[in-house]
Amino acid sequence: MEQWWRDTFPEGRKILNITDSFGNPLAISYGEKGQGSPLICFHGIGSWSYSWRRLIEPFSQHFRVICFDAKGHGFSAATVLNRQIGYQIPEFLQIIHALNLDEPVTVMAQSLGALITLAAVEREPTLFKQLILINVPIFLETLPNWWMPLLAHIPLDFVQWIDQTRLSQNFAPFLHTIVTYGRQEVVVNPQDITPEEVSGIIYPYVNMPGAIATYVNDLQLALKALQAKSQNQPNLMTQIERELATIQQPTLILWGDRDRWFPPYLGEKLCNALPNATLKILQQCGHDGAASAPKQIYRAYQNFRRF
Repeated sequence: MEQWWRDTFPEGRKILNITDSFGNPLAISYGEKGQGSPLICFHGIGSWSYSWRRLIEPFSQHFRVICFDAKGHGFSAATVLNRQIGYQIPEFLQIIHALNLDEPVTVMAQSLGALITLAAVEREPTLFKQLILINVPIFLETLPNWWMPLLAHIPLDFVQWIDQTRLSQNFAPFLHTIVTYGRQEVVVNPQDITPEEVSGIIYPYVNMPGAIATYVNDLQLALKALQAKSQNQPNLMTQIERELATIQQPTLILWGDRDRWFPPYLGEKLCNALPNATLKILQQCGHDGAASAPKQIYRAYQNFRRF
């Protein structure tokens, strides 16, 4: 997949050096294309910059598009697993600062990346110009499907052992089959599920140490946050939701009409909670809007700009 970076970005894959939540050096992989105001693309859980493959080119006609892999995702190092809920927030803010941009950024974010973006805007609003948020996991009570809680209960030590021994390489064909089947939950048209696409999605899990452990770790943290929320204990999810009214940035909310994980009424609720938001429902679109409805997303943003 190094070739994908070279084919997609003029300078290929670049490295941004920050520190993780423990203060350890952390190498973040990213690529950029286009000129103009910065547009940072933030992927969801278990994904990486490849998830923006159908949106990079059109948006690069108007922006300096910057796609990064979060810690432990894609080509970015895993470092030490962080057991603190919300560790992605300060790391995302560090990435923005480390890019040394001379103006506030537009962020296009999907799923967990969109939730982290909301939290980051609440902490440092002056860094952000406008937001494009796709299928945000907000106002949730449980994880969206049966297998996520199942994975979240696997002992992390065991998952790390699988990572360290690289056993996933021996089961790459099986993993390819599982992900092909799982993609049916997040896309509407089965023709969108191609062998090439699936190979790109699973590449980090097969080849990059720490990717599997990071995924399970993040599921465990999400489950922990939702459990605290259900028990009315202090938790990050409720904190983010309570502070939504402080976000003044113009925000385009995009939501798949057939998102099986997060139904569209959550998008309506989010739109009502944000002071300056517009909601656009993506037709015949599941949870993975960036892959399933890139043309609709681009048109929606064009209309949002004019508005």
